[in-house]
Amino acid sequence: MLALLKLIVIGGVVLTVIYVVLSIWSRRVRRGELEAEWLIAGRPGDEEAFVAGGLKEYDSSLRRKLILGVYVVPVSVIAIIVYFTNFN
Repeated sequence: MLALLKLIVIGGVVLTVIYVVLSIWSRRVRRGELEAEWLIAGRPGDEEAFVAGGLKEYDSSLRRKLILGVYVVPVSVIAIIVYFTNFN
């Protein structure tokens, strides 16, 4: 039981760190793409407003939600391994 608790706590911390790093990285990549798009297209207006609008759109995008797979995939794999190890 103590080993399971250690796995859950340490695994949760590691997955949370990975999730935060991926989220920050993905947001910075999107910001870079928006800044490059603004420069290349020569859009009129404020660059910061354009980037802020694009990032607001990004916050509700599918790409942002897929990063939650960092939690779903490893937990599912561990559950499947435990199931097949113990019940087959």
